[in-house]
Amino acid sequence: MAEQEYYVNEYAVVDDNVTIGKGTKIWHFSHIQSGAQIGAKCIMGQNVNVGNNVKIGNNVKIQNNVSVYTGVEIEDDVFLGPSCVLTNVTNPRSQVVRRSLYEKTLIRRGVTVGANATIVCGIVLGRYCFIGAGAVITKDVPDYALMLGNPARQKGWMSRHGHPLRNPDENGIMICPESGLRYKQIDTNRLRCLDLDEESPLPDEIARGQKSYRNFNTKSSG
Repeated sequence: MAEQEYYVNEYAVVDDNVTIGKGTKIWHFSHIQSGAQIGAKCIMGQNVNVGNNVKIGNNVKIQNNVSVYTGVEIEDDVFLGPSCVLTNVTNPRSQVVRRSLYEKTLIRRGVTVGANATIVCGIVLGRYCFIGAGAVITKDVPDYALMLGNPARQKGWMSRHGHPLRNPDENGIMICPESGLRYKQIDTNRLRCLDLDEESPLPDEIARGQKSYRNFNTKSSG
């Protein structure tokens, strides 16, 4: 028998008819339900539940105590923080069976969802948006948007490296302090990276952090 190309902890449960990519790790007390598809190089932390037929891309990191319910789709490079909450029915009632009415939630490439944040179902989280810890998201979120509060409101833009983008120059260009990548607001709800396509992976030379967040963002920066 060929050696298994992914790791499943002895205390995790993986149902039949599950696809798991090379290099993925599934840790203690997690449950991967039938029909789930998990890509390569993912990490499912302790006590993670992945529902029936959920599709998860490559290099996705799901921290402890997160349930990804049927109806949620996760693209590549997504980070779901500890104990964040995903849902699949807007108006649940114990007495009313709505299993055929699960609402789709799409989490696009590169999204970060902070610890204890809540994502109400039936919405799209745009590429590389950043959902702050404890935020409650009730509607679609633009690419690169920084969302804070309950209900969450946009408080700015975040780079692909997770830094606030500030101080646009005379051409409206903002520069990520860590990577040097340039960003520009195209209209009210759209920001674009001028140096990389949103669907392209980070080049290797800028894909590993060297300094902490606080080295780049201090109170004096704006």
